[in-house]
Amino acid sequence: MLKTIHKASANWSTVYWVGYWICWFLIFLGCWAYCIGTYGFLLGVGLGWLPSVIAAYVLSLLWPLIVLAVGVIGWVLFVK
Repeated sequence: MLKTIHKASANWSTVYWVGYWICWFLIFLGCWAYCIGTYGFLLGVGLGWLPSVIAAYVLSLLWPLIVLAVGVIGWVLFVK
């Protein structure tokens, strides 16, 4: 029996989840750095990861809206 070769095509689900993980990583690092700066090294590094994970999870689900908002704000500030 002949095997068929499927072209690798990115569907919207794949694009969404790749964007999700990229945003999750960036938001996590940003929130964790904020916790370290606000609460000091000991509490920021030791406990700051927990709210950073929660914030990254929630905000990364909305990453298409965040990208759209950043694009609109950039267009308003720099084009107009």
